[in-house]
Amino acid sequence: MALLEVKNLGISFGGLRAVDNLNMSLEKGSLVGLIGPNGAGKTTAFNLLTGVYRPTDGTITLEGSSIVGKTPSEICKAGIARTFQNIRLFQKMSVKDNVKAALHNQFQYSLLESICHVASYKKKEKEMDEKVMEILKVFDLDVYADTFASNLPYGKQRKLEIARALATDPKLLLLDEPAAGMNPNETAELMETIELIRKKFDITILLIEHDMKLVSGICEYLYVLNFGTELANGTPDIVLNDPKVITAYLGE
Repeated sequence: MALLEVKNLGISFGGLRAVDNLNMSLEKGSLVGLIGPNGAGKTTAFNLLTGVYRPTDGTITLEGSSIVGKTPSEICKAGIARTFQNIRLFQKMSVKDNVKAALHNQFQYSLLESICHVASYKKKEKEMDEKVMEILKVFDLDVYADTFASNLPYGKQRKLEIARALATDPKLLLLDEPAAGMNPNETAELMETIELIRKKFDITILLIEHDMKLVSGICEYLYVLNFGTELANGTPDIVLNDPKVITAYLGE
């Protein structure tokens, strides 16, 4: 059984069909790309998978269970985490606290515990701090733990957003244009980081990306959207040489 199954997925906004009859299957541990020209419906597809939008039709199952109709927080608890095309960090919070905020699904204590700072509260806080630092070290962000997120260079802010998503302990990680705005050196480093976290955290990754060097360098399989419909799917060497895909990106 695939980790994620998407069948005949679609959504309409009034008379606009933003996504139509999308089918995807992601095996556990795979690294898959969702590509297509601007306006193809890629981010809308991510919003459907994470409960931001409810599909007009079709099904989405995670490990055999439907997630259609669930809230974003319920879907996050079920095991799907995401980053955004535009970075959404808590800019005036420290790097450590940005990641710590994502641990609410795993560490809980009562109001009384938090007010009185009893032993159980201190124990959980210590465990949370240790887990946060472990995640930050993977991204070489541990040295910035007490730095405001707003003071990080752009590339490190991108990494911090991925680190925060990983803190929710996902089975499936959705990355929306993770290399956007990065220079070639940062992009190359990001490619290595994505491969590292897939192996270290044993997760499945689905990413949207326009950087074809990154896509061809790390993705094992690709789905191509154009005007909301699936244009092609297959391995990168086949898909990126498909005349239909080339035409969609570059025109006739």
